[in-house]
Order: sequence, then C-alpha cells, then structure tokens
Amino acid sequence: MLFSDASRSLLNQRFARNFWPIPATNQSALGTLAHCFDLWNVADGQRVKLTDYTRQNALVMLAFTRIFTEKQYCPLCYPHILELNAGYEQFRQRQVEVLLITSTDLGQSQIVQQDLGLKMPLLSDASSRVFRQYQVGQALGAPLPAQFIVDSANQIRFRHLFSFIDPNASVERLLTVIDRLKQDRLQQDRLQQ
Repeated sequence: MLFSDASRSLLNQRFARNFWPIPATNQSALGTLAHCFDLWNVADGQRVKLTDYTRQNALVMLAFTRIFTEKQYCPLCYPHILELNAGYEQFRQRQVEVLLITSTDLGQSQIVQQDLGLKMPLLSDASSRVFRQYQVGQALGAPLPAQFIVDSANQIRFRHLFSFIDPNASVERLLTVIDRLKQDRLQQDRLQQ
C-alpha cells in the first residue's frame, strides 16, 4: 500500500495550503496591539476570543504549535507541547494563561487534547487564519510554531518566531520573560503613584 491511513489524513486541503515554505515575517514592534481572534476551544466546543482571556489574566501566552494530524506531530514541537503542559501550573501561579493554538480541525484537536492530557486550553484554527494574521510562516504542510506574550491591554510584550537554531522558546525562557514583564509593570505602577 502506497499510503497508510495516517498519510491520507495528512494529505488534505490544509496540508496543500501550507505546503510552500513561507518564512516567519512578523516584525510587529513590541507594544503593538495583538490581532484579535475568535477560535474554537477544543475542551468545550465554544468559540472564544483573545479578549476573553486578556480581561481575566495579567498576561496571556499564545503558543502557536505545529501538529500535522492527531497522530503526527512536528518533532521540534512535540517536546515543547509536553514541556508547556508540565510547566502549566508555573504559568498559572504567575496569573498567566497559556493558549495552545493548533491548525488541526476540531475533531483532530479533541484527540490531541485527550491523548496528551493537556491542562491548558487548546484552540483550533483549522483554516490557519490566525497563524497567517500573526505571520508565523509555514512549510511542508503546516504553519510554523511561534510564541507571543500579550498583556491585559492586548499589547504584544514578547515574540519568539521559529528558526532551526531556536524553534521554540523554552518554558524557562518564557517564565523569565514573564517575571521581567511583571517586575517592569510593578516599577511603572510605583512611579505613577
């Protein structure tokens, strides 16, 4: 057999749309307003907006991840997803919500969430529209990974775009950035008093 069932689910319209390599081009200055979006929350099947989370949290971390199908993960992203999941409580202790965003459809995303036992919200962007808005790039069938930290005013405070040298920002790096951002915010608040 030339193609397995797994290969057939990989070769779909989303794969074709994201096949040609386009590098990450997001050059938005820090402090720029984040693109608002409305995506499916895989856990409850409800549509959610970025502002639903920025209103409730000091910071929100958008983790765009590269998953081809419910059983085929990018070898650079799979360990990162597991690392984010293991570190999720450290983010929550800092009043940061982590939104894992995937280009798999709702059905595939539900399997991913269940198989990986994800603690953080998983949002489905099957059209890859939000990936394109954030200009994270694409190659060989799926959008590229990226991480953004957005504050309660919907401003981008941190951006990490994919490269082969540094494909994803580690949890340690993200927590360091978050601690610095929170410290900077405290200092600004003190100066304004």
